[in-house]
Amino acid sequence: MSLQDITARIAKAETSSGRSDGSVKLIAVSKVQPNERVQAVLEQGHRCFGENRVQEAAGKWPAFKEQYSDIDLHLIGPLQTNKARQAMELCNAIHSVDRPKLAKTLARLAQEIGSCPNLFIQVNTGEEDQKAGILPADADGFVAECNELDLPVRGLMCIPPIDEEPSLHFALLAKIAARNGLKGLSMGMSSDFEQAIALGATHVRVGSAIFGERVKPQG
Repeated sequence: MSLQDITARIAKAETSSGRSDGSVKLIAVSKVQPNERVQAVLEQGHRCFGENRVQEAAGKWPAFKEQYSDIDLHLIGPLQTNKARQAMELCNAIHSVDRPKLAKTLARLAQEIGSCPNLFIQVNTGEEDQKAGILPADADGFVAECNELDLPVRGLMCIPPIDEEPSLHFALLAKIAARNGLKGLSMGMSSDFEQAIALGATHVRVGSAIFGERVKPQG
């Protein structure tokens, strides 16, 4: 696979789903990828990237942003409240708003900073104990709470259980978003992004298919 292969598959999925060209944003997941691989993708003209950890993003992206002014950086992994300010200053979007305490922290910091990245609420569609996210039954109330805090919630995000049919989870997420008037759907990864696009995904997260397998740290 390559960046061109993935973008071609996204374009084909948009067409076959009756979606307009360019309606789906490709987030190239660059977590634990060496800088030279990221640089190669940047040199191909891609600008939207996803990181899992604030600390890794802080060590990688400021230098790239000096070279490329139009980088669109998305935090797609869990966010601790003590890293929230750093995340807001680094990222254009945060996909992992998953609890009231974090929402309140983001709202307070947004007032202090004077701006806020676009936000996606993470929904634990599989109701998995080990996974972050608001439970589906609590999603409507949490969206309302975030709206009351004047947060710029643009959509919802989910990571389906690995042993279940992902389309069921994509459809559930789309249903929750629709009834809350949210247009953004961050769903779909390397193995299932075409299914996600068919069910309304606006952001798909693809890593190893673009960059190659992750490089494990030495030692």
